[in-house]
Amino acid sequence: MTDTRAYHHGDLRRALLTAALEAVEEVGPGALSLRDLARRAGVSHAAPAHHFGDKAGLLTALAAQGFDLLAQALTAAGDDLLEAGVAYVDFAVTRRAYFEVMFRPELHRADDAELIAAQGRAAAALRSGVATLPTGGAPADTDRDALAAWSIAHGFATLWLANALPDRVGDNPREAARAVLRRLAP
Repeated sequence: MTDTRAYHHGDLRRALLTAALEAVEEVGPGALSLRDLARRAGVSHAAPAHHFGDKAGLLTALAAQGFDLLAQALTAAGDDLLEAGVAYVDFAVTRRAYFEVMFRPELHRADDAELIAAQGRAAAALRSGVATLPTGGAPADTDRDALAAWSIAHGFATLWLANALPDRVGDNPREAARAVLRRLAP
């Protein structure tokens, strides 16, 4: 009798990405192995390599998926820069496995076309909120403003995930982010 699990799986790529997310949540992206991933997904140890080539290929696909989800979250916030910042922090906290992979370029292929396109969609979504900022008569610098907004939201999210914020910010990341970000984007 032959083992045909890998051939009757349905959407194997999706199953492998889901298993990868679970593994990253448990052991972190650095400790992820394709063999363990195959075991988690219930497929042959060759299946992940067939779909992604290697670990970097798998993490590249995961990062691209993460950037697309981030773009959706930022777009849902609309043109309100404060709410986009809150959405960014919420994404980092609720989709931590994606967040841990997305901003670790040493783990994935930075030149991957799908990843570059997804990063572009997320950046465009962030820029749309920045474009509504008042300029006070000065020429608009959307790219620099987007970098500042991203840095602030990303920094807050990173500090939250590291449990490095003072206790006084509370235990709700969305409300804490809103209170802190409101100081800069009233």
